Formats: sequence, structure tokens, C-alpha cells
Amino acid sequence: MKCKFCNSVDSKVIDSRLNENGTSVRRRRECIKCGRRFTTFEEYETIPVLIVKTDGSRQPFDREKIKRGLIKACEKRPVTITQIEEIVNNIEKEVYNTLEPEIQSKFIGELVMREIKKVDQVAYIRFASVYRQFTDVGNFIELLNDFKNEIEKQ
Repeated sequence: MKCKFCNSVDSKVIDSRLNENGTSVRRRRECIKCGRRFTTFEEYETIPVLIVKTDGSRQPFDREKIKRGLIKACEKRPVTITQIEEIVNNIEKEVYNTLEPEIQSKFIGELVMREIKKVDQVAYIRFASVYRQFTDVGNFIELLNDFKNEIEKQ
């Protein structure tokens, strides 16, 4: 790592610490040449993933968009922001673990549905009604009946 004061490439690590969520490392370094100290951060590199929408358009994967949708679905429900963050983290991990440069938006929607169903049934129904673009009450009743049958089988 280049020293930001004298541009020397020789430095030694004095201290290393993980950040709170374990996704990056903070390193305190000392330059061998000038003796000054500086901090660097090390993160894992992620490949960009594009989401292919149903109309064929593409846009970068955006975890914040998923989070906003979940917050809306969970409005006035006993779901904590920590639970929402965990859901988003699980989805993000699964997306990047596919190692595919492009993923269908339907895949993301199904992941969200699967994860939210585990946390809150009402939020699941809310999300499903928007995601599946219900056009009438019949669609809604069909989803409720399917969901009820699934619960009864457990």
C-alpha cells in the first residue's frame, strides 16, 4: 500500500479490525520510510450484477430498492428494521452466489417472497399483491387460498 504522505510502497500493518458486520477490514499502517501512520480499508470485490426486467431492460442490482419495498410491505407490522436488513442481506448473498452477470427480476421477486413469508404473513400478502400485480379481487382470493392451504399442510 502506497503511503499517502511520501508515496513509498513500504509500510507495515500495526493493527487490523473487522467492521461491525464483518464485511471490511480496517488496517492501521505505518510507513517504513517516513514513519507516518495512515488507515486503509479492505473490502471484498463484487462483480456487478444486472437485473433483467420483464420488458427486457436491464438495471444494476440495488439492495436499497428491495429494502424500500420490504419497508412498505411491513408498514405498521411487528417487523424490525434488523429483520428487514437480514432479509436483504440473505437476498443479496443469494444473488451474488449465483455468479451470473445477469439475473431475471422474477428470480429476485421470488427470493423476496420466500424470505418475507418466513417473517410476517400479512407483509407477505402485501408484497405479493404488488409483485404479482393483482388486477382484481379474484387474484387476491386465489393467493390467500393457496397460502391458507400451504399453512394447513404444515
